[in-house]
Amino acid sequence: MNWTKKDLLANPVEHIDLTTYDARPILDAWAKTAYQARNTARAAEIYSMMLADTGCAVILTLAGSLISAGMKKAICQLIEANAVDAIVSSGANLVDQDFFEGLGFRHYIAPGSPESPPVDDPTLRDFAIDRIYDTYIDEDELRICDDKTKEIFDSLEPGAYSSRALLAEFGKYLDANHPGNESILLTAHRKGVPVFCPAFSDCSAGFGIVMHQAERARAGKPSVTIDSGRDFFELTQIKLHTMEQKGDTGLFMLAGGVPKNFVQDIVVSGELLVEKGLVDLPEGTETPMHKYAIQLTAADARDGALSGSTLREACSWGKVDVVHEQMVFGEVTTLFPLIASDAYHRGAWKARPERRLSDLFAPAAV
Repeated sequence: MNWTKKDLLANPVEHIDLTTYDARPILDAWAKTAYQARNTARAAEIYSMMLADTGCAVILTLAGSLISAGMKKAICQLIEANAVDAIVSSGANLVDQDFFEGLGFRHYIAPGSPESPPVDDPTLRDFAIDRIYDTYIDEDELRICDDKTKEIFDSLEPGAYSSRALLAEFGKYLDANHPGNESILLTAHRKGVPVFCPAFSDCSAGFGIVMHQAERARAGKPSVTIDSGRDFFELTQIKLHTMEQKGDTGLFMLAGGVPKNFVQDIVVSGELLVEKGLVDLPEGTETPMHKYAIQLTAADARDGALSGSTLREACSWGKVDVVHEQMVFGEVTTLFPLIASDAYHRGAWKARPERRLSDLFAPAAV
């Protein structure tokens, strides 16, 4: 067959809808088995415990390539159900994939398999098609996404912004220009859920800010910059806020990477701020570890890398308590839809308040 670009981009990825299936019977059965099946059931139980604890702020982390793989709708449904209160993610998930789809573009199912593809990667390059394992993206559309991020940076007053403040502007842009397209950033914007990206330049937004800063430098004008320190401080403020409210924090981590470590570190950061008297909390206040934590990962613990390091190891650093924690070693797009569906249909989220943690922060501070 003589493949064309149109042929290769003919079958869009469809996003999983939690309302169309009920995973509770599977998880109930798995709870009585062994190995990763039982670990998955335990993780689902802990997630429902987080949701039943109405004083617990739930932080979701995203790494890997999840939105291109059809996880967007399920994540949006959890946000809408107040089952997620804050998000920490890689840039690719939020910008190259979610914001990209929020603009109206799609990811596509690659014909064949990665082991036996119908066309090779040099041919895909000639077609301007980018591959993520067994999904395709139209590079021409991705360049439009790059340009849109630049437009947003161009629209802001020069100064240093946290990724949370910048991603809030991305959500506002989608709300104003593409309100009918499903997007995590759009849903989070509407629900007041803050979204952080600790490696924000490592995505289409990086290309946008490079173009923005180069153009401003050539014109002798100041530009927008990304303040990673403010990112850390703002995320730490969420931990401190839950302490002030006599509540706890729980982590639902999809894969590992930078988001995993970033969100665990806010316990230590909060502890230091309290010890140094840099926050308005009573002297002697203890900064509790994350009370709940689950992680789904295909990474291995044996090489010492962070993505596969156990949550019990994190306890030695004073970051995660070991009472309600569970590692699940498996592929995220296989396990997340089961745990999310289980929690959705058990319904503990129905009693949860809308926290609107974005309201803790001044809008677009510079």
